[in-house]
Amino acid sequence: VDGVIVSGSTSIDESMITGESIPVTKTIGDEVIGSTINKNGFIKFKTTKIGKDTMLSQIVKLVEDAQGAKAPVQRLADKISGIFVPVVLVIALITLVGTYLYTGEINNAVINAVSVLVIACPCALGLATPTAIMVGTGRGAEEGILIKSGEYLEIAHKMDTIILDKTGTITKGHPTVVDIKNYSQYDNKKLLSIAASLEKSSEHPLGEAVVEYAKKNNIENLEVKEFNSITGKGIEGIIDEKKILVGNISLLEENNIKLSNEEILEIENYQVQGKTPLLISSKNEFLGIITVADEVKETSKEAIEELKNMGIDIYMITGDSEATAKTIGKEIGIENIIAEVLPKDKSSKVKELKEKGHIVGMVGDGINDAPALAESNIGFAIGTGTDIAMEASDITIINGDLLSIAKSIKLSHKTMRTIKQNLFWAFFYNSIGIPVAALGFLNPMIAGAAMAFSSVSVVTNSLRLRRIKL
Repeated sequence: VDGVIVSGSTSIDESMITGESIPVTKTIGDEVIGSTINKNGFIKFKTTKIGKDTMLSQIVKLVEDAQGAKAPVQRLADKISGIFVPVVLVIALITLVGTYLYTGEINNAVINAVSVLVIACPCALGLATPTAIMVGTGRGAEEGILIKSGEYLEIAHKMDTIILDKTGTITKGHPTVVDIKNYSQYDNKKLLSIAASLEKSSEHPLGEAVVEYAKKNNIENLEVKEFNSITGKGIEGIIDEKKILVGNISLLEENNIKLSNEEILEIENYQVQGKTPLLISSKNEFLGIITVADEVKETSKEAIEELKNMGIDIYMITGDSEATAKTIGKEIGIENIIAEVLPKDKSSKVKELKEKGHIVGMVGDGINDAPALAESNIGFAIGTGTDIAMEASDITIINGDLLSIAKSIKLSHKTMRTIKQNLFWAFFYNSIGIPVAALGFLNPMIAGAAMAFSSVSVVTNSLRLRRIKL
């Protein structure tokens, strides 16, 4: 069910729906969505939507509609075989009749006609595509790239546009400590120790990020007395006989902690960068800022640069503000930003680009990405994301590394090149052998051996894909 809060306030993890890892503060009058998680605080809400009217149900419907609209790929081998086989049958009949009329010997006529049929047997044509696809998908699996069907391996090399969801795709998908700005007489270790000791009693994901960071850096915990959590604002407690506050600017204002213009500007700058500032103060003094953000993955910038070098236009799509999105885009080298997008509208953005004639790939990891993944020409799901996203996608990247997107495109290019080589040699081989057989220069046994060799050469060529470097 979806609803509206009628009493209480809390922080809600909406990452399952919106993809954003930072919990959202909710109070009276705010909407709550079914399948999201109440992290701390007690609320009562009035149900406004049930069943098929809820946001989750709408997302599922969008996925089903988009999947039903996908058209199958017409295979090149089928087209060639559809023309080649009838032509060969006609040539064999002409050979039978022509040889009999010319020599008057039915035995020679039948042998020549059979030789034509044997040498022209389209086994190699039939093997050309499936063997390459089978080896290609297997090679992808070795790299942690799971491809649902051969048709998606065929489409991948045609992509000219890729849309990347921000949270969990470009970024790590969970908050971590990024900056420590110290205004106190303490050193950074002591400031972090104070904040982490207080946050240890908190259940808030931002607090957990601070605690985890302190643990990694071997920061000692201090004794905390009279801990208190103030929903929507922060936490407070006594450390070394001093009252310590950790939270947002509302908590500081409530406790009459004054901030200078320089400090306020610093806080605003962090917010524009997409970081959440945790403000630390004692009762009478502002001590500093610890910022928490969903950090960009180490390989994201390199992967985006590689995709650009392939001639692919990159878009980043996010629910963040325009300013925050542009800051992140600048950091990783993406100029095309689609910001302030509601979860249900992501698939519409994909559709817009498709209508302009682009072959669009979508990369995402959340429930909110599933309709866009299904709507795109080819959907890439991050394996560290939700099951619904993986179900809606065509290719799953198990390790969550964006470099694997580039690898899958390279694999598609090489697989399609192998298929075309197979088709060429199979067709060329048969085309040379048919007139030789029709003129009576080819024994059926030799024709059979040649036909088998043709099939073996196609399979061997496909197996070369196992050794390609991605």
